[in-house]
Amino acid sequence: MLEIFIFHLHIIAILYAFTKNWQLRSIKDGLLGVAVMLLVFAIGWAMTGTLAYAIYPDSWNTPYFSHDTLSLVLLAIPESVFFYLFFVKDKETETSF
Repeated sequence: MLEIFIFHLHIIAILYAFTKNWQLRSIKDGLLGVAVMLLVFAIGWAMTGTLAYAIYPDSWNTPYFSHDTLSLVLLAIPESVFFYLFFVKDKETETSF
């Protein structure tokens, strides 16, 4: 159940990254933002999935929290920092006088 919520958050984040890059630059940059987000998600989930299976015992699995849930929660932490730095935070523009 928690996995669905985390996947929905990822969809919202991808839509935000696409819309912001498309509005500020071009549709090509919007699609590039989506590709970056999907790449970070796929590689990150593969890495945290391996870590989750290594540290989470099989006897603790429940219908509400499993290896996949732990790996998505572990992925959400660095991914949120990445998303904030690259898509939410406005870059300061340098002006020359």
